Amino acid sequence: MQAEYMKYVTGYVRLAAIACVIVFCSACKPSSSAGGGSGTNPQTVANQVDPVRGHLLHAQPKLPTIKVWLGAEELITEIAREPVQIATGMMFRTSMAENEGMVFVFPVPGPKNFYMRNCTVPLSAAYIAPNGTILEIIKLDPGDEVGVQSKSNNIQFVLEVPQGWFDRHNVHTGAVIRTERGSLMETFFRR
Repeated sequence: MQAEYMKYVTGYVRLAAIACVIVFCSACKPSSSAGGGSGTNPQTVANQVDPVRGHLLHAQPKLPTIKVWLGAEELITEIAREPVQIATGMMFRTSMAENEGMVFVFPVPGPKNFYMRNCTVPLSAAYIAPNGTILEIIKLDPGDEVGVQSKSNNIQFVLEVPQGWFDRHNVHTGAVIRTERGSLMETFFRR
């Protein structure tokens, strides 16, 4: 019974991810980095998502952005919040500017493992607690499909930046990240 329920839930989650992609892609103009096509045909969009891992099979269009601060350092970060956005991340992209990043927003805190399947840009990532404190900073090398498991079980946000950014800008564990709208919790979970 448990196995049947899990099979049902897994299938439902996959369908929900595909539905999110359909809604997301139909609301966006096609981008040359997004592999072309109109993105409005549900069958075409469904064929653009890996059915097992739930990520796009091409670079995702630029996501909405927000300014974040780590002390005096400012970044413009794309917001990956939907399951397909999180699963795709920086896959298939070929560059990231020095003061750009991508912040991943998870609905609940827990352990995280970030890897670099289909990623060509070397990255660093900060594993961040719900209160915005950087708990861990990791190095992510292109092609690493094993990834780096967080030591903490209390990770709700992950910030990816060009590899070495944290060192170059003297940002270390214990730093607190804020946005133009306040704390990370106020920004993404305001009620």
